[in-house]
Amino acid sequence: MPQANHPRKQKRGIYLLPNLFTTSALFAGFYAVLAAIEGNFDQSVIAIFIAFILDGLDGRVARLTQTQTAFGAEYDSLSDLIAFGLAPALLVHQWALTGLGKLGWFVAFIYTATTALRLARFNTVQTGDKKYFTGLPSPSAAAILAATVWIIDSSGYPGAALDWLIAILTILIGLLMVSNIRYYSFKEVDFKGKVPFISAVVIMLGLAVLLSRPAPVLFTLFLVYGLSGPIAALYRLRRHQQRKARR
Repeated sequence: MPQANHPRKQKRGIYLLPNLFTTSALFAGFYAVLAAIEGNFDQSVIAIFIAFILDGLDGRVARLTQTQTAFGAEYDSLSDLIAFGLAPALLVHQWALTGLGKLGWFVAFIYTATTALRLARFNTVQTGDKKYFTGLPSPSAAAILAATVWIIDSSGYPGAALDWLIAILTILIGLLMVSNIRYYSFKEVDFKGKVPFISAVVIMLGLAVLLSRPAPVLFTLFLVYGLSGPIAALYRLRRHQQRKARR
C-alpha cells in the first residue's frame, strides 16, 4: 500500500554569521556597562564604538549572505538596547550625573527609554523611504554621548563640573531619537562601485587623521551628523514658507 507523502518539516535554527556579529555587539555593550560602573570610562567608550562597528556589520552581512530573518531583526534590537541605550546612559550617569542625585538617574532613564521607543518604532513603522531614518539612529546617538565623554575626559576635565550641560545634552539626544526629523541613512551608498582615485586618497588621509586624533574627530563627525537632521528640517521649512509666500 503506497504511503502518503508528508511535507518535510522545516528545520529550525538561526543563521550563525550575522547573529555572531550581533552577539559580539551585545557583548561589547555589556562590557561597556561593566566598565562604566567600575569607573573605567575610556574602556566603556571604546566598547560602545566597537559595538557601533559590529552593529553596522551584522545587517550588511545578513543582506550580502541573504540570511535576513525576523529573529535576527529582533535580536539586533535587543542588542542595540543594551549597547546604545543602557550602556551610554550608565556611562554619562557615572561620569557626570551622580552629583545630581535622583535627577541624574532620571535623565539616564529618559535616554534609555527613548532608545527603546526608537527601536520599537523602527521595527513596527515602515516609512517606505530607505534613504532616510525617522529620528536620530540609536547607534549615532550613543556615539555622540560616548565621544563627548571621551574628548572631555581625555582633556582631564571632570564630568561632574559639567553635570547640568551633560544632562541637557543627554535629554536632547534622546528627544532627537523619538522625533520625526529625518536623517540620511547612507543605505544607498554603493560600496562595491568604482570611485575616483582622489576619493581613495581622501579616505586614507581621513583614516590617518582619525587614528591620530580619534576623540575630537569622532566627536566632530557624529555631532555634525546629529545636527544635520534639525538643520535640514529648518531648511525645508524655510523653503516651504518661501514658496507659500510667493503664491
